[in-house]
Amino acid sequence: MTLPADKELSFKESVNLSFDLARATLDLEEGLAQYIRNVNNVYQVRFPVKINGSIETYIGWRAVHSDHKLPAKGESAFLRRWTRTRSKRWPPSCPTSAPWSTCRLVAPRGACSSTLKNTTATPWNESPAGSRSSSSARTTSVREPTFRRRTWAPASARWRGSPATYQSHRPGDIDHLGAVTGKPVSIGGIQGRVEATGRGVVFGLREFFRHPEDVKRARLEGGLEGKSVIIQGLGNVGYHTARILTEEDGVKIIAILEHDGALLNPDGLDIEKVYQHKVATRGVKRFLDAQYFEDGSAFLEGECDILIPAALEGTLHQQNAEKVRARLIAEAANGPVTFAAQAILHERGVVLLPDVYMNAGGVVVSYFEWIKNLSHIRFGRMQRRWEEGQNELLLRAIEGSGHKVPEALSRKIHQGAREIGLVNSGLDDAMRLASQHIRERFWSHPRVQSYRTAAMALAIEKISVSYQTMGVYP
Repeated sequence: MTLPADKELSFKESVNLSFDLARATLDLEEGLAQYIRNVNNVYQVRFPVKINGSIETYIGWRAVHSDHKLPAKGESAFLRRWTRTRSKRWPPSCPTSAPWSTCRLVAPRGACSSTLKNTTATPWNESPAGSRSSSSARTTSVREPTFRRRTWAPASARWRGSPATYQSHRPGDIDHLGAVTGKPVSIGGIQGRVEATGRGVVFGLREFFRHPEDVKRARLEGGLEGKSVIIQGLGNVGYHTARILTEEDGVKIIAILEHDGALLNPDGLDIEKVYQHKVATRGVKRFLDAQYFEDGSAFLEGECDILIPAALEGTLHQQNAEKVRARLIAEAANGPVTFAAQAILHERGVVLLPDVYMNAGGVVVSYFEWIKNLSHIRFGRMQRRWEEGQNELLLRAIEGSGHKVPEALSRKIHQGAREIGLVNSGLDDAMRLASQHIRERFWSHPRVQSYRTAAMALAIEKISVSYQTMGVYP
C-alpha cells in the first residue's frame, strides 16, 4: 500500500503513517496498537546550572516511548527550540520510522529520548553538532555541568546519566558503568562502538547483495564490489560507512556531499584524504584530488548504483525524488527520505533500505557495551588464549600431515577471540538476522510492499508479544 505524494507531511505525520501502513498488515487488537503507537510517559524537570558565574535555567524532558523491555535506550539533545511535543515524536538516537522499532528489531530494549532546552534570555547559536550554547567555545563547558546537574533530577524515571554522577548518588551500585553507553574504552566502553553505525550500514548492504532476487528488484546485478556510491555527509556515520566500503568491499565512492559543496571523482575518492581535509578545514572546499561543486545538493540526483544519505533528515523530498537516479537507497541517517518521497521512489522502482534497520548498528553495539558493563569482564577474556592453544594444535596437525600452511594464513588461524572481532561478529549476526526477517516478511506477505513496512511490522509484532506476555492490567 502506498499513498500519493501530493503533499509533504510533517515528521510526526510520517511516523504515524508508517506505523499505520505496517499495522494494517497485522492481526492486532486496535487498543494495543494505539498503545504501542503513542508515547508511554513524558517526564519534565526544571533546574538551575551555574555556568561561568551566572545561573542559567534549563528544562529537560524525557520521553519513554516504550518500556516493553528494560532498560530503555536513548540519547540526549541540547537545543534551544526544543519542546515537549518534539521529545515525544523524535528521539535523537532512534530512527525516524518509529522511535522504538530499531531497539526491538535488532536489540531487546525499550526506547526513550532525553532533551534539554535553555530558557534564559541569552541568545544561543547553533553549533554544527546540533547542540546550542552561547558560543562555540562554551559547548563543552555548558554540556558537561548541565548533563551532570540533570542526572539525578529525573532518576525516578530510570534516567541514569553520567556514570560518575550516577555513582555519587548510588555508591553501592557496582553496575554504574552501564548507566551510559558510548563511553571511551578506558572507562568501560567497548571496542568498535565509534564506527558501529557505519559498519552496520555496510553489513546491511552486504546482506542485501547476498540475495539475487533483492538485487534484481533494484535493477542491479552481481555483488557489492565495484558498485558506484554517492554519499551525503562525512560525519561519523558517513565516514566509517565510506571507509569500510572502500577498504573491505571494493566499492567506489564517486561523490561526497557536505555542507559547503560536493566532491566528484568518477574513479573513486580517497576517503581518508577527504576526511582529513574536512577535519582540518571544516569542509570539502579546496580539496585538490577531485572536482569541487558548490551546489552539493544536485548530486543527490547523480547517477550511481547506491545513494547513501548519511546526514540530514528530509534530504530526499517530493521536489527531488523524481530526479533521483540511484537504483538503491540506504538510509544511514535518521529520516532522510520523507513519506512523500518514499511514495514517489516506490512508484519509480527505486529500492529503499530503511533507517529503522540500516542505522541500527550503534544501538546494537551499545547493547553489547551494556552487557560488558554488567558482566564486568571484557569480551574475549575467558576464551582467547584457550582458542589460540586449540588453533595451534590444529595447525600442527595439518602441517604434521605434510601440508604447509602459508604464514599469513597461519597467523589468522592462530588468533583467538578478541573484543573487536566479537563485537563485529555480533553486529554482523544481528544485521543479517534482522535483514533475513525483513525480506522474509516482504516476500511472503502480499500486503507488505516495502522493506520499511516489513521492518515496522516486525517491530510492532514483537512489542505486542512482549506486552501481551506481560499481561494487560484491568
